[in-house]
Amino acid sequence: MIKDLSEFLGKEVTLKGWLYNERSSGKVKFLILRDGTGLLQCVYFKGNVSEEVFDLASRLGQESSIEVTGKVKVEPRAPGGYELDATGLKLISEAHDYPITPKDHGVEFLMDHRHLWLRSNKQVAILRIRHRIVKAIRDYFDGHGFTLMDPPILTPAACEGTSTLFETEYFDLGKAYLTQSGQLYAEAGAMALGKVYTFGPTFRAEKSKTRRHLTEFWMVEPEVAFAELNDDMDLAEDFLEYIVQTVLKDKAEELKVLERDTTKLQKVKKPLPRISYDEAVDILKKNGIDFQWGNDLGGTDETVVSNQFDKPVMVHRYPAEVKAFYMKRDPQNEKLALAVDVLAPEGYGEIIGGSQREDNYEALLQRIKEHNLPQEAFEWYLDLRRYGSVPHSGFGLGLERTVGWICGLDHVRETIPFARMIYRNTP
Repeated sequence: MIKDLSEFLGKEVTLKGWLYNERSSGKVKFLILRDGTGLLQCVYFKGNVSEEVFDLASRLGQESSIEVTGKVKVEPRAPGGYELDATGLKLISEAHDYPITPKDHGVEFLMDHRHLWLRSNKQVAILRIRHRIVKAIRDYFDGHGFTLMDPPILTPAACEGTSTLFETEYFDLGKAYLTQSGQLYAEAGAMALGKVYTFGPTFRAEKSKTRRHLTEFWMVEPEVAFAELNDDMDLAEDFLEYIVQTVLKDKAEELKVLERDTTKLQKVKKPLPRISYDEAVDILKKNGIDFQWGNDLGGTDETVVSNQFDKPVMVHRYPAEVKAFYMKRDPQNEKLALAVDVLAPEGYGEIIGGSQREDNYEALLQRIKEHNLPQEAFEWYLDLRRYGSVPHSGFGLGLERTVGWICGLDHVRETIPFARMIYRNTP
């Protein structure tokens, strides 16, 4: 593989891949090979190879699949720092008129050809960073005593209200819904295992066209028994620091490909600033935003608040009216929920939403009724309060928003291989 060429300096190797680019200079042909691990410049001198090989090198179209042979040498000016003094070339499959050329293409064209756009240098870098973030997430929780628990994707009831659910008929049992969150099931897991996390796809039928929204996205949700709001915030900041610093250490080359300014990412270390919702409202008003206490923070509001800090900021104790039914009320002020959102800097908005959960049976039952949710669908959830209830907390981190922030992307559609949005479900 191209990424291993440093081990084969001065030796003859054979590599298989695709023609990424090519150029000619008189009697020299330069083919840029990609194999999924990197790029390699292959140099064909007319006098050093057969006429058949040189002719083949001269007529190949972009993205033709080929096999190349030659000797590995150092070339600091070449992609990856090495090049191949090529002697052999075999055609596996010829390609012509590849639709994505070096010229500029519109976003819709690129999204229509997403299956091919994935091959570009920038998109490869994004997917590699996404992979490293996923591994860092798993490594963190696996290394801190958490057990992975897989919740169902089809659920009988809403987790956070019914307005943004994808609905389907479920045999003779009526309606089922694509999950908005694995959290309720994670709570059951925490009562069995102490510390668990779920990690999988979630779905929101939210009619939003903003650069932060997808209808299908991945979310990781830890849940911890015997944990209160401050414990939840401690976990969130430690977790975020681990993810960001791991990517900075392991994916520096990919971040360079994306031309990402990493100075603010380098500052993502504990402690993160913590402000109350009331303090956030004060910030908005001081910055000329006509914000009414009791409203949830919108995208613009989150950007204004987060711009006051050089790393993610934790906003806690929101008005209970704008938060989910399962969040515990603040014993010091019943109008507030023991909730926390973590807002990323640079305008990327909420990447973590969490809370201390309501552990009192009567209080939770009252909330279910207040939100007009079907009690029978939540009897199993109420059981967690009937039988050995304890204080517990957790949060959800949206993978795609996190990838977008760390990569410095303008739109969340590039953070997932095939984006699903309200106006797109292809390819």
